[in-house]
Amino acid sequence: MPDPSLTRRIGATATELPPIVAPAAPRAPSRATAPFAPFEWMLAVRYLRPTRREGFVSIISILSLLGIMIGVAALIIVMSVMNGFRHELLGRILGLQGHVLVQGIGGGLPDFDTVVARVRAVPGVTRVAPIVEGQALASGGGLSPGVIIRGIRGADLKGLTSVYDSLSDGAFAHFSGGDAVIVGSRLAARLGLLPGGQITLIAPRGNVTPFGVTPRIKTYTVVGTFSIGHSEYDAAYIFMPLDEAQAYFNTGDTVTGLEVMIADPDAVKQLLPPIQDAAGPYARALSWQAISSGIFEALEVERVVMFLILSLIIMVAALNIISGMIMLVKDKTGDIAILRTMGATRGAIMRVFLIAGTSIGVIGTALGFVFGVVFCANIESIRQFLSSLVGTTLFDPTIYFLSRMPARMETSDVIFVVVMSLTLTLLATLYPSWRAARLDPVEALRYE
Repeated sequence: MPDPSLTRRIGATATELPPIVAPAAPRAPSRATAPFAPFEWMLAVRYLRPTRREGFVSIISILSLLGIMIGVAALIIVMSVMNGFRHELLGRILGLQGHVLVQGIGGGLPDFDTVVARVRAVPGVTRVAPIVEGQALASGGGLSPGVIIRGIRGADLKGLTSVYDSLSDGAFAHFSGGDAVIVGSRLAARLGLLPGGQITLIAPRGNVTPFGVTPRIKTYTVVGTFSIGHSEYDAAYIFMPLDEAQAYFNTGDTVTGLEVMIADPDAVKQLLPPIQDAAGPYARALSWQAISSGIFEALEVERVVMFLILSLIIMVAALNIISGMIMLVKDKTGDIAILRTMGATRGAIMRVFLIAGTSIGVIGTALGFVFGVVFCANIESIRQFLSSLVGTTLFDPTIYFLSRMPARMETSDVIFVVVMSLTLTLLATLYPSWRAARLDPVEALRYE
């Protein structure tokens, strides 16, 4: 039988021994959160959601998004319309006047066939046409408007695609003889002329008599009409055979100029010197930029001014983003402090608000891009709908010289507008995001 005292001593000793503790498992090294982690996107989306407490901040964000959308769409539409204006005017005006005009220094251009052969041999020149051009009065229907008569050969008229493609049926086939003329469609409608009708032309410089110079009056047969879509030309130009125009304007065997077409109209400055050399010392060569400089310079100035004005819409929207983000940072001061105490870095806080602010700009820019592209693709249908809705003519052809509203989207312009909008949006979010990242959690929680 064991001794009771021994049992008590063993029990006391056992109670004095330290407990056996299993060794702790080794802790995995902590890793820093990667930039733009999912939790940062989650917080940014939560901050953008409208709540009852931050309802005013959400309204500012929505207004900023709408402002960016409207600004981007307006810029795309205006730039496309300006490009369309320039392209249409350039195509129609140069299709009728040529890229280079060669004129005689003393007035008429003698021996023009030889000059035509030399100019046509210049590399880059696609077509050369001798013309006789002068002003006259057209009498018909009780009206006598001023017109521009252009004498041209039948083969050269066929090469003038902007006019030839718009001729009425049978006009080119009957464009021969001494009394055949082709009249612009608007001029024919104004004078009440139809193919086969008569038109009387009165030139101020006609026959020389002992009593002075008398006007030359002659009646011609209208063999057809043309319509190039430019109201100024359709209402004022008349084509007649070159031989008849020389006789009508008393130019003899000379012409008033040569119309020269080149492969690339924008490279006219490089081709102007060789064309001038080929024309000879008694002629001068004028580029389309010098002849129609006023119209295209006005369009370019208007394009730049409209771009600057409409860019202010995007800038105002970007300022709204700044104010909205600053208010959001102020409302989320407590949340930022708690996140910092839980281990969120300054970079993470900055990225959260950077994502929130940039998302407004990205969504607004994307919506503006889609709206602008769709509007430009259907701009003529929209114009006709609005004209019928308000009961008036929007974009009157008699004022804007074109029969339809043009819109030509240039990829470079669209990319520039989108990049500018995204850049302004990113810059607008930098300061509020930096303010949020610099927030001291101790100071923020002091009065919570």
